[in-house]
Amino acid sequence: LPVPRFVSLRSDKVHVRIGPSQKHEIRWTFAKAGLPVEIIAEFENWRRIRDSDGADGWVHQAMLSGRRTALIRGSADARTIPVYERAQAQGRLVAEVQPSVIASVRNCDQGWCRISGERFDGFILQTLLWGVYPDEKIE
Repeated sequence: LPVPRFVSLRSDKVHVRIGPSQKHEIRWTFAKAGLPVEIIAEFENWRRIRDSDGADGWVHQAMLSGRRTALIRGSADARTIPVYERAQAQGRLVAEVQPSVIASVRNCDQGWCRISGERFDGFILQTLLWGVYPDEKIE
């Protein structure tokens, strides 16, 4: 598989280590399954990941899932981010979500992604997501 690539955390407790083995000390622990992370390097069964804040470290591949998720992001002053019924900003609004909400990515094409979450299912501008590359097509 290509590197870099996005994946998500499989578990609610994922230790991030300073090196690629269990002998290396734990740098921090993630506490949210489904959180998107970017794989930036690989060594045997270990993956060096980067989170949305740019922090990086090593996790065992068993703690990662190929399921695509993304963090909703917006401008510093944005309280909510619009999610539309169709892939067009003039469409009907189906939800307004807060920045940092985790969404499942269903597909992306031509600058829009279909996402879903606990109480929403619709389209969002691809540039408002961390967990997909700017022009990435996901089917």
